Amino acid sequence: MPRVVDLAALLADQAFDDVIAHGDDPVGSAELWMVFDAFPRITWRQDAIWRRQAARSFDDLRADLAAGRWPQPSCAADEMALHLMLTTAQAAVADGWSGLEDRFSGLPEHPDDLGWGMLVDVLFQDTDILALFDPSRDGIEAPDDDENQYLGVGDYTPSAWFTPFDNMSPRDPRRPFRR
Repeated sequence: MPRVVDLAALLADQAFDDVIAHGDDPVGSAELWMVFDAFPRITWRQDAIWRRQAARSFDDLRADLAAGRWPQPSCAADEMALHLMLTTAQAAVADGWSGLEDRFSGLPEHPDDLGWGMLVDVLFQDTDILALFDPSRDGIEAPDDDENQYLGVGDYTPSAWFTPFDNMSPRDPRRPFRR
């Protein structure tokens, strides 16, 4: 998984670059975004502080992988970061790693580098967060939404994205931001 580790670092850099370039601007403006336009629409009006915390999720997951641990999403932001890491890696592979050949040329290949379905099954408790991309399910992020309650989704409102899941240990709140 060395390539996925490196991709996590690349996405973290791009997310921090988005924060620097766009600050509190809402996603969807005429400007180009590198990462946050791939987040669900409910996050597009979040401020730079929120986005910086979301960018740190990529670093947290990269640190897990670099330390030889499976990345364990402990909150919604980690879940989204990991989904984007896998989606981006899958797209890069389908594209022949176009533009990434030099970056990845020195990294060893791993048999599980391309096991996307297996990775989703192993790394995630569920894929509830992906419902946030479906416009027909607008509102499902709120814990008082009927569909949310029926499915037991939980709180996916942006203000709850950094709150640890009930069954996960929180990350150190004093950990630094890399940038």
